[in-house]
Amino acid sequence: MLKHFSTFLGAIAFYTCLPLPQHWTLIFHGIARWAPVVGLAIGGLLGLLDLALFHLGMPPLTRSAIAIVLWVGITGGLHLDGAMDTADGLAVLDPQRRLQVMADSRTGAFGAMAAGMILLLKVAALTDIASQRWFVLMLVPAWGRWGQVVAIVQYPYLKLEGKGAFHKAALRSRWDAVPSLCLLLAISGLLSWLSLASWLTAGLIIGGGSAIALLTGAWFNAQLGGHTGDTYGAVVEWTEALLLCLLTLG
Repeated sequence: MLKHFSTFLGAIAFYTCLPLPQHWTLIFHGIARWAPVVGLAIGGLLGLLDLALFHLGMPPLTRSAIAIVLWVGITGGLHLDGAMDTADGLAVLDPQRRLQVMADSRTGAFGAMAAGMILLLKVAALTDIASQRWFVLMLVPAWGRWGQVVAIVQYPYLKLEGKGAFHKAALRSRWDAVPSLCLLLAISGLLSWLSLASWLTAGLIIGGGSAIALLTGAWFNAQLGGHTGDTYGAVVEWTEALLLCLLTLG
């Protein structure tokens, strides 16, 4: 139990900028299993903030912009940086050079455009979601990170080294994506059963979240023949953005 808790703390330290006491023991092997739970924690903070700003009378657009800025800030832009590098790589016509371009820390035009599109979609979609925003904000980051777990266990890793290599070394079975999937299904169902969220919204989140997460990871795999740490981040960001867009229909 202590080992699992230390791994969870390692996931918080790796995936967020939230401060942890220096004397706490952190284990980083296998932290990707905890990524959806970290997403729930991030989303919970965002949902509470949005609820507080709502009661203070702040309009939806401003609340949405603040939520997205904090969303990026909590993660230190980790996943957004991966989405930008992935966009720069995919813009290269020569498939042999794509990984080299993605490894370059400098942001190109396509990376900047990708970041702009992701942030614009998130702010616009969240603004159009009028009700149960706290529920949406809590679950969307979790589904984005579940998509990352699926990409890790489902597809080959394209580099001998890299910031995502240790994830692939720790997660090798498709069963590693099942516990977090069950957790997300249980939370959505429980909140709906308690009438804290509508069944329609929960259904859209479950169906849309799982489908978009799976398809996004499959699309990047089709383009590159596998995944890297950058594409793991891209899966998170694009799953979040597209799922928010889908939830405007609810």
